[in-house]
Amino acid sequence: MQPVRIINNLPVTGQPPVARPVVWGLFDPRSSSIQYVVSDPATRRCAIVDPVLDFDEKSGATDTRNADAILAYVADNGLTVEWILDTHPHADHFSAATYLKGRTGAPTAIGARVVDVQRLWKNIYNWPTLPADGSQWDRLFADGDRFKVGSIDAHVLFSPGHTLASITYVVGDAAFVHDTLFMPDSGTARADFPGGSAKVLWGSIQRILSLPDGTRLFIGHDYQPGGREPRWESTVAEQKRSNPHIAGIDEVAFIALRQARDRTLPMPKLILHALQVNLRGGCLPEPEDNGRRYLKFPLDALAGAAWG
Repeated sequence: MQPVRIINNLPVTGQPPVARPVVWGLFDPRSSSIQYVVSDPATRRCAIVDPVLDFDEKSGATDTRNADAILAYVADNGLTVEWILDTHPHADHFSAATYLKGRTGAPTAIGARVVDVQRLWKNIYNWPTLPADGSQWDRLFADGDRFKVGSIDAHVLFSPGHTLASITYVVGDAAFVHDTLFMPDSGTARADFPGGSAKVLWGSIQRILSLPDGTRLFIGHDYQPGGREPRWESTVAEQKRSNPHIAGIDEVAFIALRQARDRTLPMPKLILHALQVNLRGGCLPEPEDNGRRYLKFPLDALAGAAWG
């Protein structure tokens, strides 16, 4: 048992305190996504997590308003970007990782199992020229890998289920849990995408909930139940206590609940658009001979998906 010392009438375990980074979130109402800047106040160094490249599926227009707002925050706060991190290849928005790398020079990273997602979707898209080796990113993180944001220790939890490649970034006392958990009033993420699994998602959620109760959890989406204002921060303790998909639920019940709900959900409207971009680290297709870029997506490829 760790000895406990008393200093100024407060118990001290002898363990150093966990660093508390500054976390700034930016909500994108078009995709209900939250993108983050996590920074070390001591060194003014930061990482960008899950940035959004704006896309309007009706007009085909792209823009960098979200990414430029992130860059403005970085500049206004005198920060230096060390990492551009994606938690998984997103199915509901384009990643701005490539754009932000061009603006900052910071390396891009994602989970190492992105190669499994690339191989799966390479076949769905009939895309033989897609390199399915993860070479589109500067760093592929495996489970347990460690890195730093400034002076703050960070590590990676492999947390699949929503996708084959999903990871959680734990930076000090902050965990970026992507599409595993939502806010406690919203439950958990779907697990019916190609390569998804409710059983695997349950295991990933349990790993996240094994972090200390005070760990701050930052989610990937908020769909504003009841029309409330967007929220994106909870804690491990709050999720255990209040999330109806977790509190008092065992694995069997969770799988049944998740699968029943997923059968009613239409696919994200941008899934076939976004993955073409996000499997390449946020790179848009190369211009064709007329100078325009084109997306290609298959018809009837997602058999059994609910109609939206």
